[in-house]
Amino acid sequence: MNKADTIASVAGDLNSAEQSLDLAITQATTLIQSMIGARTALSLSPLSGAGSQARAMEAVAAMATAREALVACHEELAKDHRRLGYGVYASGILNKPAEAAPPTTGELSRTGRLRAV
Repeated sequence: MNKADTIASVAGDLNSAEQSLDLAITQATTLIQSMIGARTALSLSPLSGAGSQARAMEAVAAMATAREALVACHEELAKDHRRLGYGVYASGILNKPAEAAPPTTGELSRTGRLRAV
């Protein structure tokens, strides 16, 4: 592999790791929502399953910490890339999946104006 291929390989692995972690966070939060919904649907006390819900929330918190570390890794890799004199290789993966539409409440629109709520 040449330099460009090696750099692209690392960038692809980084992007894959970021996406995998985001998916894991999404799935874990869905689990928590499901647990709470099931408890409510079964008319159980809030104390029922409180321990398992707390553990699931701890897992989400740990994944959030891991995501922060991965973002910091991304920033450090970008610094190393420039420091080694490779310049700007790419501004990102060109075939990233489209992102979901932004929320309609409390967010700025693309024009910079607040949306009506």
